[in-house]
Amino acid sequence: MFKVTKAFSSFSVDDLEKAREFYSGTLGVDVVKNDMGILELHIGGDDRFIIYPKPNHQPATFTVLNFPVHNIEEAVDDLTAKGIAFERYDMPNIKTNEKGIADGGGGPKIAWFKDPAGNILSVLQE
Repeated sequence: MFKVTKAFSSFSVDDLEKAREFYSGTLGVDVVKNDMGILELHIGGDDRFIIYPKPNHQPATFTVLNFPVHNIEEAVDDLTAKGIAFERYDMPNIKTNEKGIADGGGGPKIAWFKDPAGNILSVLQE
């Protein structure tokens, strides 16, 4: 039944206009406000993500969206220059360097940051 459907993910924000400015202006993602007044992020062709306003929004405590990149150092530098602050972790299983990049511990290099609503996003090296 679900093999032929196009699934999509969604998450909430507390301010739709700030989200539109951030995802479109800062991150450079194609953002469309649909007929229902919610945002659609169009990433990588057919990939679609929905962002909807929620008055009692609570930021996700997990990563809601990952952006694969070819060069994580360049991506982090570029986003830092645009005013994005990367999260810093010093835990037994996750340690980030001075730029906020974790070496992956067997997985890809990854760096986390937040959108204006406090949701966690990441860039990770392909």
